[in-house]
Amino acid sequence: MGAYLVRRLLFIVPTLLGIMTINFLIIQAAPGGPVEQTIAKVQGFNTDATERISGSGMGEAMDAAQAGELNSKYRGAQGLDPELIAELERMYGFDKPLHERFFQMIGSYLRFDFGESFYRDQSVVDLVREKMPVSISLGLWTTLLVYCISIPLGIAKAVRDGSRFDVWTSSIIIIGYAIPSFLFAILLIVVFAGGHYLDWFPLRGLTSTNWDEMGTFEQILDYFWHLALPVTAMLISGFAGLTLLTKNSFLDEINKQYVITARAKGLTERRVLYGHVFRNAMLIVIAGFPGAFVDIFFTGALLTEIIFSLDGLGLLGYEAAIGRDYPVMFATLYFFTLLGLVMQLIGDMTYTLVDRRIDFDSRDSG
Repeated sequence: MGAYLVRRLLFIVPTLLGIMTINFLIIQAAPGGPVEQTIAKVQGFNTDATERISGSGMGEAMDAAQAGELNSKYRGAQGLDPELIAELERMYGFDKPLHERFFQMIGSYLRFDFGESFYRDQSVVDLVREKMPVSISLGLWTTLLVYCISIPLGIAKAVRDGSRFDVWTSSIIIIGYAIPSFLFAILLIVVFAGGHYLDWFPLRGLTSTNWDEMGTFEQILDYFWHLALPVTAMLISGFAGLTLLTKNSFLDEINKQYVITARAKGLTERRVLYGHVFRNAMLIVIAGFPGAFVDIFFTGALLTEIIFSLDGLGLLGYEAAIGRDYPVMFATLYFFTLLGLVMQLIGDMTYTLVDRRIDFDSRDSG
């Protein structure tokens, strides 16, 4: 197991580097970068704004060829002072060649130095640290509830396959699977958050404005009061898929020969189910845990954070992509990718905890 763990840890490095390289090249080629966006803002301001951006000391004057080359690089740059454009390039680091910028970024990321945001006047680390509690709250409680509901429900459906209970719960699961989480979130707001009918739950934020003035018990209640609707919206689609996966996995195991043999030996149904079937059927559920966790923790929370005005990592990454805030974009991509690879490794390690017969080292050496 130790050799396999070392190999997987070493494999993370080229995988992470490859993902960062591909995304770096794609983003650099995309139009509407920070220089172009700043140029668009400058075009809407007066000359005083241009002078403030230009700063003092633009360097030596450029010749006509250099000016024409700079103006042709950026949409909407015609008519602007080439020295202003050159200053903008230096401000955002685009005065360096592409490969130099890439290796500088990778070198900084290896030291976990993610730089400063282009537009927020704040370090990326501070931004991530500030937004992290919201995403952790959504991801942690949603994942916990999804697994606590889906696994027992999936087992119950497998044991009662074809019964009335199985049919009715399958209907609910199909409806939950078909409804997008963001659409269900809007429905919850309309019904329960003062949208049209009831006004039982808050619409914005993770805590109330007077949270610091509350006692400990009141703070806990207020925290879960704000989480109720967002977590419910994310739960509806997450539990449906995992419940069906759990049911099908247990059904597949229940029909195998070793289960029939165990029953023939006189073992109770509970002993057969949880002593023999459970550890085999749960392998496929555990295999999907890292992907499900990352999907809930980041991707699934994006629209939920926007709809419920929750200032988390998903909303931060979305705003960075729209605003071409490259330091925030690449840092969140680096963090998400690294976490996803680590979670995949943790999933493999969990295999051995559920079933001691699994040995990755012998499999790779065979």
